[in-house]
Amino acid sequence: MQLALVAVGALRPACRELCDDYVRRLGHYARVTEREVKEAKRLRAAIPAGTLVVATTRDGQPWSSRDLAARLERWQLTARPVAVVIGGSNGLDPAFLTSADHRWSLGPLTLPHELARVVVAEQLYRAFTILKGEPYHKGKR
Repeated sequence: MQLALVAVGALRPACRELCDDYVRRLGHYARVTEREVKEAKRLRAAIPAGTLVVATTRDGQPWSSRDLAARLERWQLTARPVAVVIGGSNGLDPAFLTSADHRWSLGPLTLPHELARVVVAEQLYRAFTILKGEPYHKGKR
């Protein structure tokens, strides 16, 4: 599976270290890349044509870790690259959200965009470990 984290802005060192750790772990399950753009209007250009786009937004659907795992399993079967997109401090443009294949809410809390990227990377890693039956996830079976 080809998986991209596409985000507005760069991470500061503390978040960069955490994100790098989860991206490294994700590498055991998928080909993972990160793409950072300076401006939200450049997001679309950073995503190759034919990619399944998952936009993170407070107004999206809240997925449990198991829900995300089930979606990852389905997305793997499509053989399409997947991009999870994280906006900057102002979120994502409404037109971009409308064009996304899926809109994922990380919950009702307002998170700094840097922390949101770490949460996304961790949840993707957790979802893959759920699919593989590995002991990382301690949630209900």
